[in-house]
Order: sequence, then C-alpha cells, then structure tokens
Amino acid sequence: MSYSVEPLFTPFSLGSRTLRSRIVMSPMTRCHSPQGVPGQDVADYYRRRVEAGVGLIVTEGTGIDHPSALGHGPMGEENVPVMYGEAALAGWKKVVDDVHAAGGLIIPQLWHMGVMRQSGTGPHPQAASSRPSGLWGPPDKAMLPPSYLEKQLPQTAPMSESEIADIIAAYARSAANAKAVGFDGIAIHGAHGYLIDTFFWSETNRRGDRWGGDLVGRTRFCAEVVKAIRQAVGPELPIVLRWSQWKQHDYDAQLARTPQELELFLRPLVDAGVDLFDTSTRIYSRSAFADSPMTLAGWTRKLSGKPSMAVGGVGLSKDLQSSFAGDTLAVNNLDQVMEYFERGEFDLMAVGRSLLIDPQWALKVRANEAFEPFSMEHYGKLY
Repeated sequence: MSYSVEPLFTPFSLGSRTLRSRIVMSPMTRCHSPQGVPGQDVADYYRRRVEAGVGLIVTEGTGIDHPSALGHGPMGEENVPVMYGEAALAGWKKVVDDVHAAGGLIIPQLWHMGVMRQSGTGPHPQAASSRPSGLWGPPDKAMLPPSYLEKQLPQTAPMSESEIADIIAAYARSAANAKAVGFDGIAIHGAHGYLIDTFFWSETNRRGDRWGGDLVGRTRFCAEVVKAIRQAVGPELPIVLRWSQWKQHDYDAQLARTPQELELFLRPLVDAGVDLFDTSTRIYSRSAFADSPMTLAGWTRKLSGKPSMAVGGVGLSKDLQSSFAGDTLAVNNLDQVMEYFERGEFDLMAVGRSLLIDPQWALKVRANEAFEPFSMEHYGKLY
C-alpha cells in the first residue's frame, strides 16, 4: 500500500462533538421500521458499523412530524422510520444508546419526500403530497418506473403559506424530539428531488412570492427550516445539510452552474446556521465545473467556509443509479480518496453501499483487505 489511510482515522470536531474517525455512514433508506418504529435489529445494524471504526452514523431518511412527509416513492418505500410518537422515539433512544455505548456518534436525517411521495399512501394516506408550485418536474429525463411517473405528473395545488409554515414547524418539532432522545446533531435531507430540493430547483419552484424567484430566493425555505431547527435544539447540536446538483428527475440537473452561482446558493444556508455540508454526488471525484479539477465537495468547502463531506462511489466500480442495472465490483480506490483528502477537498468521507453490505468495511480499509461487491439483492437486508 503506497498511501496511508491513517488520516481517515483521526478525530474531527463537529460543533461540540468529536468524531473518532473521518469515515461516516451515509444515509440509506432501509424500510425496516414497521409502523415507523425502529427495533433492536436497526440498533444492531448501526452499532456494528461503529464497532468497526465508523466515526459518525447518519441514519436513513426519517419522516418528520407532518402528514404529507412519507408515502410510497418510486421504489414503493414503506416501513420508513419516523421522528415522532412515543413508540418511535423509544425505539430511537435504544438505537442512540447502543451507538453511544459502542463509542460512536449518530444523527438522524430528517426527511420530507415532497413530490416523490405518491398521494394516498403512507401513514396518512388522506394527506395531499406537498409541491412548491404544484409541479412534479420535467419527465423526459427521469429514469423512474413509467407507472410511477404516470400517477405523479398531473399538476396539483401549490403549497399554501399555512402549509409551508406547518412543515417548517414539523421539522423543528422532529429535531427537538431527536435532541430529547440523545442524538448528537441533526441532518436535513435537502437533495435528490425531495421537498427541500424542489424549492431549490427552478424546474419545480416557479413561485413568484418570497419562497421562489431567483437562486437566492429559492433557498429561503431551507434557510427557514435550518433557523427553526436551530431554535428548537439550541446552539450545541451541529446541523448537517445534504444537498445535490442531481435530481431523481434529472441526473444532469444543476442548481449552480458556476462557482459564483454556488456561492450565492450557499451563503444564505451558512447564515441560517448550517455547520456541515453533505455534498451528494454520483461520483465524488468528478470535477464540479469546467476549467477546474476541484470536486463539488471541494468547491462547497472553499466557498462556504464550512466543513464538507464527500460521498459517491468509494470502494465500488459504479455509482448508485448504475448499480440497479447489475452487480457492482468492489474496487480499492482509497489511493484516490486520500489524494483528494490530503489536498483539502473534504473533511469527512461518507460511505453508503460499501458499508451497507459490510459492517467491517472500515476495519478492512485500515487492514488493506479486500472489499465485498455490491448487488441490489443486498439492498433490502440488514447486516
């Protein structure tokens, strides 16, 4: 091994918390929480990764306390956990306690599916799905099941001021619940075409009021969510925001086409209180803009002045979407990871599929052992 991975196993301070390593488990929807309640199997699933050296767990997407938050998405999602209700919070407390006992940190990813939720499904089937402008988005580039698209494309009513206010309050309540059961911070899902991301994107946010307009105007909803969460949890807990250029509607979409636009996009979110940006890309090492080799995580770190987390394709030969078309080979690309890390492109390395199938992945990194390949049959299992 001509490179050293030891820098990935050094501590990192995130707010008042200290991660014991720079390897983070990326959030992945698991569908293993019947009635929204995580059980001991979920606690064991996360604990095993921490015991093997993962510094931070970001949980699977977890429904906020709003009727329109969850339902069936493109893949028929169900049994997704929630962050409200006595039973679910008791389940999460057991998860948190087990992760802490193993020496790790854990934060929940708060999730509202937005336009991706099919109306008439989920814990509250009577609730209409929430769309900033009533639009699902452009259908011509979406690599999603035709039966799903057919149901989703008709326009619905835009979100009202009262609905927007209710959902912001639901994020705050859910964050307060997470703090009460002992989580170490709050992660917000603002990527991949879900609710917050559809406020960001001009294709799905055509509003002419204060919640829309130009790129900066379209950040207002997320900024208000961040502010409400900060007020609910206080100054100590770090707030992590996942964002992405790509959407499930269009893998080639771009919120920011230049570094200048990216700075405009990030500034209101920093001012609102984001402590770490989880920059979600299909392949972490791809350059973000023309005329520069810097990655999106690198640009985000440089322009925001905040720590950045990279994700996408570590240890595997394909990005997530390509994995649906067949098995994905395990590759050791840690030499490249360390090259980008050493030049300051990111502070934390998030790993999804590799950690999903192999709880021992972080130990194998350190021991320079072979990794497990990935196939979609792994996706619905707990290891």
